[in-house]
Amino acid sequence: MHMELERVLPNEIEKRSMEIITSELPHPIDEKVADVVRRVIHTTADFDYADNLYFSTDVCEKTVELLKQGGVTIVTDTNMAFSGVNKAACKKLGVEVRCFMADEDVAAAAKEHGTTRATASMDKAAALDGPVIFAIGNAPTALVRICELMDEGKLNPALIIGVPVGFVNVVQSKEWVIERNAPCIVARGRKGGSNVAAAICNALLYRATERTL
Repeated sequence: MHMELERVLPNEIEKRSMEIITSELPHPIDEKVADVVRRVIHTTADFDYADNLYFSTDVCEKTVELLKQGGVTIVTDTNMAFSGVNKAACKKLGVEVRCFMADEDVAAAAKEHGTTRATASMDKAAALDGPVIFAIGNAPTALVRICELMDEGKLNPALIIGVPVGFVNVVQSKEWVIERNAPCIVARGRKGGSNVAAAICNALLYRATERTL
């Protein structure tokens, strides 16, 4: 069976993709969060995210205003997520992106305390100055440690993007974040990933820089 290709100019592919996503959404999406949902679906081709993304109250608007003020640090739990965050948008807004997973001191701390590197990297991130956005797409242990640090009064995240993918403690760690009433965007259930974490960051960065897509 021969299928005809849709003729789309290279610079219009993303726009056309977003049009298709909008037309195929299973139900209307709140405009306050629609750009984030569409960006995640664009990254994954998975329309389940129209239903499983949880947003705390006014989280997108508040985060965008914070990004516009500058001085924000985005901390990821993987180099993949780090690489996926749009650096041009970050530069325009004065946002720094960090990933501590490969740092020698993080590896040493993890070994000393018998924890994962993701846990140790959250401890390191807790010492950062200024507002911090945590973009967690792989390690539920990172979300657990963020919750513990919050409970201990040692951390007050500007935003937690909790979207680790997997089977062990993934669902539970995401619900822990939601229960703490912190500013958060969470992919409930098992789905997620570093690409989803980066996509959510980029959707917020693009809104802050007033990029149309």
